[in-house]
Amino acid sequence: MSNKVEVQTRHIRLTEKIEEYVGKKAGNLDHYLPAIEEVRIELSHHQAAREATDRNVAQITVYGKGFTLRTEERADEALAAFDHALDNMQRQIERYKGKHQHGRGDGRSAAEVVEDIIDDETGERSPLVARKKKFPLYPMTEDEAVVQMRNLGHDNFFVFYNAETSKINVLYRRRNGSYGLIEPELG
Repeated sequence: MSNKVEVQTRHIRLTEKIEEYVGKKAGNLDHYLPAIEEVRIELSHHQAAREATDRNVAQITVYGKGFTLRTEERADEALAAFDHALDNMQRQIERYKGKHQHGRGDGRSAAEVVEDIIDDETGERSPLVARKKKFPLYPMTEDEAVVQMRNLGHDNFFVFYNAETSKINVLYRRRNGSYGLIEPELG
């Protein structure tokens, strides 16, 4: 087990048996994806849940260089919720590996592909957009954006609609650990 496993509980007593069981199972995740650096597990009990089968919640978050995978499952027992979440995490890891670790089919590396894309007019490398993503923007304050950035595990930046200025802003983490805010303006 080369990755760090952290187990936290809320409203559940963390016994040695539970910690050993969860740690051993989660520690094996690096067999599926060696790039995993840290695994965080949170087991919690919600007495006010509507159904008894939703009272125990297991959240697993896997961190590695350049990725974060997260899953949450509910069950009538904490370890059952953990087992369901672990199965779901293994499926997520397989999907992640399928998208990010397979080659291009022609044996070329990403660097070779980028070098092949050269502008005919200038002779310089053309920009390469590897992925486009659309997501809804909800109005929020700068403080709410910081909280969202932390909750989502976005370590570098977070795009949000600033409710105070009615503009799209980019919140980013600076090298010293503080936050910076980019407020774009049309030139």
